[in-house]
Parts: sequence; C-alpha cells; structure tokens
Amino acid sequence: MISFLLCLAILIAAYFTYGKLVDQTLGPDDRETPAVEINDGVDYVVMPQWKLFLIQLLNIAGLGPIFGAMQGALWGPVVFLWVTFGTMLAGGVHDYFSGMLSERNRGASISEVTGIYLGGGMKNVMRVFSVVLLVMVGTVFAVGPAGLIVQLVKEKGASGILAQTTFWLAIVLTYYFIATFISIDKIIGKIYPVFGICLIIMAIGVAIGIFTGGHQIPEIWSHFYNMHPKATPIWSFMFITVACGAISGFHATQSPLMARCLKSERQGHFVFYGAMVAEGIIALIWAAAGCSLYEVTGGLNTGLAAVLAHGQSAAIYDVCIKTMGPVGVVLAMLGVVACPITSGDTAFRSARLTLSDWFGVSQEKYKNRLMLCVPLLGVGAILGFGNTFGVINYTVIWRYFSWTNQTLAMIVLWAAAMYLAKEKKNFWICALPATFMSAVSITYFVMAPECLGLIPALKQNTMVAYPAGIIVAVIFFAIFLRAARKEQSRA
Repeated sequence: MISFLLCLAILIAAYFTYGKLVDQTLGPDDRETPAVEINDGVDYVVMPQWKLFLIQLLNIAGLGPIFGAMQGALWGPVVFLWVTFGTMLAGGVHDYFSGMLSERNRGASISEVTGIYLGGGMKNVMRVFSVVLLVMVGTVFAVGPAGLIVQLVKEKGASGILAQTTFWLAIVLTYYFIATFISIDKIIGKIYPVFGICLIIMAIGVAIGIFTGGHQIPEIWSHFYNMHPKATPIWSFMFITVACGAISGFHATQSPLMARCLKSERQGHFVFYGAMVAEGIIALIWAAAGCSLYEVTGGLNTGLAAVLAHGQSAAIYDVCIKTMGPVGVVLAMLGVVACPITSGDTAFRSARLTLSDWFGVSQEKYKNRLMLCVPLLGVGAILGFGNTFGVINYTVIWRYFSWTNQTLAMIVLWAAAMYLAKEKKNFWICALPATFMSAVSITYFVMAPECLGLIPALKQNTMVAYPAGIIVAVIFFAIFLRAARKEQSRA
C-alpha cells in the first residue's frame, strides 16, 4: 500500500506546488471576467467558487475516472504512475489552460480558442470535431443510463412501459433538452454540486473499504511489469484507456462552461487544476480497487478482466458491494445512472455553445437557443432511438472516441503552448505534455485495431508504431519550437 499512499500524497502536493506554478505562469489578475462583463443570465452567470469546483468535477468526471481507472488496473499498479504524473503534469495543465484561455477570450468554446492560437484551419477542424464528439458523448450517456434504469426496475419486478428502454430514453432526452436550454444556474448550479459530493463520498467509501476489508494494494516496485491478461502493450494503450483521471480532451469542451461563471481569474487554480486533481485522486482509488480486490493468476489480472467483461455497471456494483456492503449498492446505483447523465447534458450544452460561437448566434433569446437545441437533441434522439431499435449502430464510430479524445487533448495543449509563446512566458509546461500526448496519439493510431491496426501487419505492431509515434512527436515539437522562437523574437 506504500506506493498507493505515495502517489496519493504526490497528487495532493501537486495542487499546492506544480498547480501553483501553472497558475503563476498564466498570471491571473483583476480584469473583469466574462461572467461579470457579459452576464446574460443564461450561460454567463456568476456562481460561488465551491459550486464551480463541484460542477466542474462532475462535468469532467462522470464514470470516466471510475471505469477507465478499473480498465487501466488490468495493466497492474503501474497505472498509478500514469494517473499521478499524468494528472499533475498533463491533465491539470490541460484543464487549467482550456478554462483560463476561454475565460480570457470572453468564454469562447474550445474550438474558437484553438483557432485563435493555431490558426483558422485548425479552428474549423475543431468546430466539426467538437460538435460531433459532444453529440456522440451526449447520446451514449443517454442510451446507457436508460438501459441501466430498465435493468434496475426489472429487478424490482416492474413491467410494461416502465420496463421499456425507449420510455426511459425519452425521459433522459427530455431532461437533456431542458438542461441544455435553460440557465446554467437553474438545474446544473443547484443539483450538480450534490452529485459532485456523492461522487467524492463514493470514492472515499471505496478507499475505506479497501483498507478495513483487509485487501492488499500491490506495490509498483514488485509488480513493475505488464499484468494485462491479453498482453496488450502498456504504451500507448494504457495511456489512451485511462483518459479521465489522467488527461482527457473531453475536459476541454467542458471547462468553458465554468469559465463563463468565474467571478475572478484567481478562482481558476481551484476550479480547473483543483477539479482535475480531485478526479485524479478518484481514479487512483478506483485503480487501487481494481488491483486489490480480484484474483491474480500467473501474475496476470484475470479476476478483474472477468468482472469487466460483464460491463461497466456490473464492475462498479461489484466494487461498491465488496467495499461498502448495502450502502455501496445505493451509491453504485447513483454512480452508474446519475454520473453519465450529468456528463451527457453538459455535452449537449457545450455543443450548443460551440455552434453559437461558430455561427455568431446570441443565446440570450429563447428562439436562438431553440434554434440550436432542437436540431442537436434531434440528432441525439435519432441516434439514440435508432440504436435502441437496432436500426442505427453507432458503436463503430464510438470505438474511435478513445483516440479522438486524446488527440483533442494534444491539440489543446499545443494551443496553450503557443499562447504562452506569444505572451513570452514559460511555454515548456504545455509544450512537453503536448509532445508526449502527440507520441501517445500517433502510436495508438498506427497500431490500434480500430485505426491503422485494421491492417493485419500493423495490428499491435510495436516495431512500427513506436518509432512512428516518436518521429511524429519530434516533428510536431520542432514545428512548434520554430513558431515559438519567431513569436518570442518579435519586439
């Protein structure tokens, strides 16, 4: 358990040390924030710092740091290192700058922010990229909870319309429409802090259950090898699998929501970097649960693999019951239903704001919001009901989420690095993780079974993928360094 406690201590210390360095590098000041300057009563609304933190945590988390961390635990306690240092050096930096650069550009969506620092071409790519990604996330987080609710009501003996996925999907999508349409402080600002607290309580309960239950968390130094039952390479599959809880591009689409609600720039450290550290701690606890609760056969995590094979809801239930007993059942139900829903509705809200920035449509008037909400939720309904009825299968597209998610994170980090270069500030805190994530994304793309790995000769071919990832990352870094030097040489 020593390595787990060390990683936990490093994460907590990171907020006060490296997080402070990141904050000082940007240099928050007393300028008027968009929430104060614009304050339209819909998306630009001043909220208390503690609410901003909890809403940001829930928006970026959902089930990501829970199920993703458990999947990452298949590789063994080595995943602790990625969660810890990924959060500290990459994820926290990514979330902070995606939020604060939005705040410094009138609360602009991440696609617009990227375009400001990487050019118009990248802005248009990111516009399309972001909207498609957000609609897909929102739809998946509607269909999934609807199916889980059906399972729960059937277990209680319900039948008829209450046992129909389409009924609950309609309920979830109706809620999404309302939450996407109305002011951010009406539902999100009131309910989400409560769910955010529940997410934290669930993680604390799991941690206490691990220790009081007599479970042993394996040490990194005695298990410093690949424990994946399928021998899936650590690099770069683990870095793609464990996104939320280390670094996730999806967070960049969520941070502008809170950037439009800051009363002061000085809140950014706590709201953005702090929420990412909290998510990293949650991921570390769930990764520890995955490493300690299940049978290891021949040095491989076969027991965990068997549980994960039954799906994310079953795996989460199993951990909660093993660590918290009957109380865990209640928290697990909340986790597998409420958490994805709270990420799904903010995904659609972010999509609305991305489109409003794209087409320059003010969102103060009801009709303007309806003009964007109706088609967005309409597409979500078509995909959701189409998938439920077996007419549309979007799982093929969804398989690309993992790669596109980390590629988005890579692009945002490069944009932040260019901002710092233009401001003649320390760009290395963004450029180095951007280079690392470039290597991760390209390596995965070359050998992943849903990407170039579709070609038999390239599937998990590390001899080709590893050099390709390194070479492209070096090229990206060289291009950036050249552009940065030009910027810094200007008077």
